[in-house]
Amino acid sequence: MKITALAGGVGASKLLDGLQRATAPEDISIIVNTGDDIEMFGLYISPDLDIVTYTLAGAVNPAAGWGLRDDTFNCLESLLRYDGGERWFNLGDRDLGTHIFRTMMLRRGASLTEIADRIRLAHNVRCAILPMTDSPTPTTILTDEGELHFQEYLVKRRAAPRVIGIRFENIDRAAPAPGVIDAITGADAVIICPSNPLISIGPILAVPGVRQALQVTAATVIGVSPVVGGASLKGPTDRMLSDLGMEVSAAQVARLYEDVLDVYIIDKQDEAARDRIISRGIDVRVANTVMSGPDEKLALAREVLAACAAC
Repeated sequence: MKITALAGGVGASKLLDGLQRATAPEDISIIVNTGDDIEMFGLYISPDLDIVTYTLAGAVNPAAGWGLRDDTFNCLESLLRYDGGERWFNLGDRDLGTHIFRTMMLRRGASLTEIADRIRLAHNVRCAILPMTDSPTPTTILTDEGELHFQEYLVKRRAAPRVIGIRFENIDRAAPAPGVIDAITGADAVIICPSNPLISIGPILAVPGVRQALQVTAATVIGVSPVVGGASLKGPTDRMLSDLGMEVSAAQVARLYEDVLDVYIIDKQDEAARDRIISRGIDVRVANTVMSGPDEKLALAREVLAACAAC
C-alpha cells in the first residue's frame, strides 16, 4: 500500500514513527510543512523537516521532540556571548551541522527538496521526505501585539499574544515541490497527521494545487484529530482555534478538512461528536489517539492502516 502523509512537527512525527514500524517505510512519502522555516545566525532552519527526519532516524531528543538526542549547545552559547542576543531558539551543536549543510547547499543552488533528500539519506531514513514547496513561504501570525513570525509567536513569546489572523507569505506564487502532487494522486491512502490544522497542515493545503489534488485523488484521505477532549496534546492548536473564534474540538478540525476527508479518526474521549461529524459526509473511526509511548504510536498507526484497508 502506497501511503502519503501530510505532516507538521512533533505530533505528526509520533504517528509517522508508528507507521514506519507498521508497514514498509519505502512505501511512505511524507509532505512536510515549511511555513515554520526561519533564518537565524545566517542559517536556514527547517524545524518540521528536521523533526520528522530525526524522529524517523531514531535520533530525536525524546524529551523535547525536536533536536538531536544528547546534543550540546556550546556553539550557541559562544555566538550569544559575541552577539549579546537573547537565547530563545535553541540550536544544538550537532543540529547546527544540519543547518550549515542546508544553507551551504541552498547557496550553491540546490533546492530544498534535493537537500531534504540528502539529509534523510545521511540519516538512513527510508521514507521519502518532501518539503511542501521549494519556495520560502514563512507563516506570519497576526496578533494583538503586532505581526510575528510563527517561531517568534510560538517559541519566543510562548504563544502568549492573542491571534487575530494568519498569513502565509508568498503562498500564491509558490508551487508544490517536485513529487508532491504525484505523491498525493499516486497514493492508495493519504493521511493528514495530527498536526495543528491552522499552521502545520494549513500551509500545505494553501500551496496552489495541493488541496485540489486531495479533492480529486482516488486515494482514501484519512485525518487524525490533533484535538482530544477539547484540548491539543502538543502546541497551541486549542489556543489558536479559540482566539480565531472557532470551537476547540475534534469536530471543528473535521470541518476544516471536510472537502478532502473520507475518514476521520477521533479519540475515545470525543466519541460523542461522532454523529455530528458523520452528518458532514465523513466516516468516523474511534481509537486511542494519545501517543504516550512507542506502543501507543504503533497501535494508532495500525488503526490508521486498518482504516485505509477497509475503504
